[in-house]
Order: sequence, then structure tokens, then C-alpha cells
Amino acid sequence: MSIRLATVRLPTTGESTPATRAVRVDDAEAVDLGSPDLVAFLGQPDWRDLATGTQGERYPLTGLRYAPLVPRPEKVVCVGLNYRNHILEMGRGLPTYPTLFAKYSRALIGAYDHVVLPAGSEAVDWEAELGIVIGTEVRHADATQAAAAIAGYTVVNDVTARDFQNRTAQWLQGKTFEATTPVGPWLIVNDAADTSAAADFAITCTVDDEVVQDDTTADLVFGPVELVRYISSIITLVPGDLIATGTPGGVGHVRTPPRYLREGSVIVTRIDGVGECRNTCVATER
Repeated sequence: MSIRLATVRLPTTGESTPATRAVRVDDAEAVDLGSPDLVAFLGQPDWRDLATGTQGERYPLTGLRYAPLVPRPEKVVCVGLNYRNHILEMGRGLPTYPTLFAKYSRALIGAYDHVVLPAGSEAVDWEAELGIVIGTEVRHADATQAAAAIAGYTVVNDVTARDFQNRTAQWLQGKTFEATTPVGPWLIVNDAADTSAAADFAITCTVDDEVVQDDTTADLVFGPVELVRYISSIITLVPGDLIATGTPGGVGHVRTPPRYLREGSVIVTRIDGVGECRNTCVATER
């Protein structure tokens, strides 16, 4: 059975912000791993042994509240135009190098939290993505080092305000609105020696029960190991860093007519063998 690690919110009373804990999600219960969140847990050099051997406080799975998988990571690196069919539907040629942009941690939400629709945008789109979480500090990685640096995989939806994204040649402003990016519910721990992991996961997105994206990660132009190699040639990757690997075809912006998310829309992002996020869109509080 795959090891599943998560960051969960503990019940609180009053209006205080819920405390979070790193847990291992077993079949019958979640087991406290002794760290406040998964970023802190992955920062321990022996985290792989601790992930299987720790026997902390138990929490029932019923009603478990998932926080963003990696709260406040040092970096969120996103990859654009990385599925062949999506590149073709956008009318572009295949890239020679990965297209990279950043996202800030305030954009991240839990796997079942509400997506807050960006104020002022009339073109909010879905983007189902495989997420990579880093488990070992790495710089200038070769293929073996890159594979070993990957802690595992998770589910991401890079919800995007297309009108803001396309105001300029730089995409950041459409990609990092607060409380828009579901991540989770858990991390599926990767075998550090397996360079082929994540080669062929089925990935889907449904909006209001309609399948709008349906592909596999085999269509990625740059796979997880290649991305870690390339990004680590630019900057040191550290435990807890999140890499969103890009989205397949089927986004709303290229439909005729375009289709966008609205208040009440329900987005389900699923990667077989990894997990599922389910999020309802709500209006921004002004």
C-alpha cells in the first residue's frame, strides 16, 4: 500500500485559526507524525523512516479536515504548456525548455476548501495538474539525484483568471489570486529509486459533473525528473517545495464559446493512484 502523508486541521473552539499537524493517513485512522505540517516534517533528514515508523496520536478519518498539503512552502514553481495536446489546442509549438512561473503560498487551499473567485475577473478557468513535492534539498541534480529528491505526488488545480493572465506577457497576476489553488488531499510517497514514477497517471477534471479534461501524464513534454533537474539548475529546491507540472487539454478558455467557472461551480480534480480534490467556487468577499 502507498504511504499517504497529509497536513490536517485540528478541531478548535472559538474563532482562532485551527492548529495543523502532519499525519500519515492509514486505512482506519490518521496518525500524528509529531510535526506541525508536512513542510516541517519533510525537513527532517530521516523523514522516510519516520513516515512509516512513527506511532503518534490517532485521529478518526471521518470528518478529517485537510489543510493545504504544504502550507507556506518556500517555493511554488508552476509549469505552463507542458502537455502536448494542450500546447496544440493553444496554437503553439512544442517548447525546447520548460515554461516556468511562480505562485505564492496564500494562493494554496486544502483539497475540499472553497475556491474564492478572483474579484474583477470574468474568465476564471480550471487546470488539473500533477503536483510534485520535494523531500530532499537538491541543486544541479542529475537524473538519479532528481528522482531521489522527489518526496512524492499530489493533486493540484491551477485555477486561473485568464483575463488577468493575458493582460501582459507575464502570467503571474492571473495565477496567484488568494485562496484559488487546491492542493492535496495527501502526498503519495515516491520510491526514491524509481525514475519512472508518475509516468502514466490518468488525470481528469470535472466541472458540475461534466468531464472537461481527460488525459494521462504520459502526455507530459517534461516529466517530473526532467523538471526537477531543470529547476534545480536555476535555484536550490528544498523540502516542501511544490512543483505544479502543467495541465492537459480541455481548459475552458479555448472552448467555443469559452466556458468559465462561476459561483457555485463544483470542480473535481482527480489523478488515479494519487487522489482527488473537490472544491466549490464562492464569490470574493469585498
